[in-house]
Amino acid sequence: MELIRSSDIQVFCNSGIESRQLLFPENSSSERVTITHVTVPPGGKNPAHRHKTSEQIWIALQGSGNLILENKVAEKFAAGDVVRFEDGDLHGFINSGTQPFIYISVTSPPMNFRAAYDSGWLSTIGNKQ
Repeated sequence: MELIRSSDIQVFCNSGIESRQLLFPENSSSERVTITHVTVPPGGKNPAHRHKTSEQIWIALQGSGNLILENKVAEKFAAGDVVRFEDGDLHGFINSGTQPFIYISVTSPPMNFRAAYDSGWLSTIGNKQ
């Protein structure tokens, strides 16, 4: 059993996006998953990117906006929706709503997103940076 205390949850911020690392390589020994609570402010953008060797699932909790997909395709994404990206899929998000957009991100195998946030963002994010 592994209990992650709120004091062990790190928050990364970049371009107005707040990413709470609920379970990731720096606070967990999990070799199977990273779980992140993400808040995108109104008008905010999670830039399009790829994960080379991890799939990712987003569970929308609050708000709405548009997914950024291959070939600049935009797909409506709102509270209650779930989307899964295979490893290598281009994906991102634009909050076109009037309230913060909040989602849970589940990534497997686990990734440490610190480098992406520290660098100002990356067009391609690899595993365990």
